[in-house]
Amino acid sequence: MAFGPDGRLYVAQFLAGQISAVDLATGDVEVVVPPDGPLHSPDDLAFDTDGAMYVTDLVPGRVWRRDPAGNFTLVTDAITAPNGIACVGTRVFANEMIPGGRLLELPVAGGEPTVLTAGLAMGNAMQLGPDGQLYYPHMLTGEVFRIPLDGGEPELVAADVPDPVAVRFDRGGALLVLSLGETGTVTRVDLTGTGDRSAIVSELNALDNAAFDAENRMFVSSYAHGGVAELAADGRTRQIVPRGLGGPFGVTIDLGGGVHVADHYRLAQPADQLSGRTGDDVATTELLNFVHGVAADGDLLHTTSQYGDVRTYDRRSGTARTRARGLDRPLGIAVRADGTLLVAESGAGRVVAIDHDDQVSVLAEGLGRPIDVAVDAGQRCYVSDEQLAAVYRVEDGVPALLADGLGTPQGITVHDGIVYVVETTHRRLLAIDLATNDVEIEADSLPVMSPAGREPGLFVVPGLPGMPRPFAGIAATADGSLVIAANGDGGVLLVHPEETAP
Repeated sequence: MAFGPDGRLYVAQFLAGQISAVDLATGDVEVVVPPDGPLHSPDDLAFDTDGAMYVTDLVPGRVWRRDPAGNFTLVTDAITAPNGIACVGTRVFANEMIPGGRLLELPVAGGEPTVLTAGLAMGNAMQLGPDGQLYYPHMLTGEVFRIPLDGGEPELVAADVPDPVAVRFDRGGALLVLSLGETGTVTRVDLTGTGDRSAIVSELNALDNAAFDAENRMFVSSYAHGGVAELAADGRTRQIVPRGLGGPFGVTIDLGGGVHVADHYRLAQPADQLSGRTGDDVATTELLNFVHGVAADGDLLHTTSQYGDVRTYDRRSGTARTRARGLDRPLGIAVRADGTLLVAESGAGRVVAIDHDDQVSVLAEGLGRPIDVAVDAGQRCYVSDEQLAAVYRVEDGVPALLADGLGTPQGITVHDGIVYVVETTHRRLLAIDLATNDVEIEADSLPVMSPAGREPGLFVVPGLPGMPRPFAGIAATADGSLVIAANGDGGVLLVHPEETAP
């Protein structure tokens, strides 16, 4: 986040692939760089003294310049996982969010980047300090360093800082370091006197970035919850842009009717389902990185990660157990009555089963790009395949075709003899009658996102945040209503088939 020449707060939205400007007086949000522009995964931004905006595009490894007229030019693509960016006059600096990353001055007028220093333990948001040096965090080691603008030996400024994700200075020159963990901590370091520290602790956890306005008010963002809030020195907060969902992706319903969504950096629920929670539309159940698919099983929530993991989160104990590693882009997940997990392993073109002992076996293979799985009352498995544009039922280990010619089918669920599938190309909900194989349009104009033109790149370094693949999940309630992850507008839909059927 950074204030622009017009006084508005500009915010890079990594998951949405866009940049918005916030009027802090009214809370109005304007999309100034839409997701169909040149940016793939904007992570941080800064303005130079000429009013040009510079943006780090993390996943493809690019830095862009947007001039005041709105025109984009590529500054460099000779950088890996660019994250933090800072402007000093018309000079531009960026760092890499990888182990052993670099801090670079970028070639605004052409040429090769200049390396100021290397060996960063994952860099992130940085800023020029009042002493004319760049301050930046090492996320992995909990340290903050500074370095002269022309390079030299980095100097350790602070150690043992909890999960530092952003370094910022207020208008009085005080150093504040945001923590990305669950405690909502901002550490204030006295650089001019004794070096004493104090902490601002708020309920705004998973912090990501901050900016100070001309009145020295601090505004912060969260990578997990979204939104923008004002954070006071005593920890009090005032929400400017409401929190919301970054996806959502997978969705499931527990035995009590509670809705749970997989939202990339967390598991979440509609807040009105949690007693005592008010003021937000969405409440975080658990910060759990890179969750994509989710299936409820009593007090357990089984999840998939695009990085190959399948995990089980126990809501009673608050603990997570890894069930499988190294799968090739697992997405949708379902659970049989005996507790066996079924997973759509999209990168391998197959469906796998994970038993109680965490043994992985192949249930069906020879698919194109399976996206989601579902189980009917007879414990038979159904799978949607967006590459083959079809829906299958697995019979004796073989995919048997139920319907084809579909437009990028994704989320799938079964209820009372009907297979429901979200067809994202045409933004429709389809109903496949298992007795007749008839396909009906149950609802249309759904706010879901098609993956067309948004094929994400994934990092080979484990644990780094590649772009999640669009995934519009669906689940059925006990009474046959349907809950859909509306990843096109960051919402969750409730659909009653009897009210929408032709």
